[in-house]
Amino acid sequence: MRRPQRTLAPWRWICGILILWLLGGCMPYSTGPTEVGVRTVKFGIFRKAGVDQKVYPPGSTYWFLPIINEWHTFDTKIQVLEMTLEPGKGDRKGRDDLLFKTIDGNDISLDVIISYRIDPKMAPYILQYVAQSDQELRENLVRTVTRSTPRDIFGELKTEELYVADERAKKAARAKEVLNRILNPYGIIVENVLTKDYRFNPAYQKAIEERKVADQLAEKAKSEARAAEEEYRRKLQDAIGEVNQMIAQADGEFLRAKIEADAYYEQQSKRAQAILAEAEAEAKGLAKMTSALEGKGGDVLVKLKIAEALRGKPIVLLPVSGGSLDVKTTDINRLLELYGLKGLKEGGKALNPSPAPPPPVKGENLLPGPAR
Repeated sequence: MRRPQRTLAPWRWICGILILWLLGGCMPYSTGPTEVGVRTVKFGIFRKAGVDQKVYPPGSTYWFLPIINEWHTFDTKIQVLEMTLEPGKGDRKGRDDLLFKTIDGNDISLDVIISYRIDPKMAPYILQYVAQSDQELRENLVRTVTRSTPRDIFGELKTEELYVADERAKKAARAKEVLNRILNPYGIIVENVLTKDYRFNPAYQKAIEERKVADQLAEKAKSEARAAEEEYRRKLQDAIGEVNQMIAQADGEFLRAKIEADAYYEQQSKRAQAILAEAEAEAKGLAKMTSALEGKGGDVLVKLKIAEALRGKPIVLLPVSGGSLDVKTTDINRLLELYGLKGLKEGGKALNPSPAPPPPVKGENLLPGPAR
């Protein structure tokens, strides 16, 4: 049995023809070297209408139908928002610096530079909820937030703290942190917050400048005082060094003299000990000799010494008979003439020299040599 032939419904023919016509009318959409593209589907024939969550990379070309699609691009390079006092420079032609009050109530104007970029992954979100172009994003979001938040943060400084670069840098870092906390959910990343020139009220500025001059003079005086103090300390150290050198030299001389004195004392002590030992030995010898001379040996030794002393000397024996010879009243010279010994006294030769007599016998009177 033959099946009945099917035919296409008329609406299908119409859709096919419309698709062929639409495909033939596609147009190119491109992204720059630093841009990302976002597609928006206006009429959802084959897909849901709305912002396409796909991010189209930079440096590419894509083909879409112009009627049912819309194309937006966002630049992802770092962009700079400069708010300054100088006219014709920065984000505005006129005055655009930040005006705020310090915590101690002084009016301050501050030049600020904000550098930021778009997070490429957040481009569809930015297009759907925030802005449709870079300029709109810059004006409606970035500029508004970056002018208000830094005012509050830098306003926490005291007037004098603005002179300190480290204090300004700390507040700039905190401003960057707070801005990222606010802008990151919207696809904005703040890379840096920089401060440039700052200005005060003219009268207050003059007072500050005068104070700065006074502070500089005071610091100069302090520096001179510190320099003088350092000079005095240096001289004191030099004097201490000289005194220490003199003390060390005196200690060295004392130690050398002490060593020499100790050596001399030791030498003399040993010499005294030697002399004492020699004297003791000599005294012992004399004591033994004295002890030996106390007996008969002593008498013999005395006689021997007398004999040695009389050896070689003329000895005259005077005869004495029946009485004693008074030497005190006797003229010895006359007596000697009688015996022929006058020539011996005057230097002549003796007529009959007598040989040396033997040692005297006990009981005899001896008269050695010439009369005294």
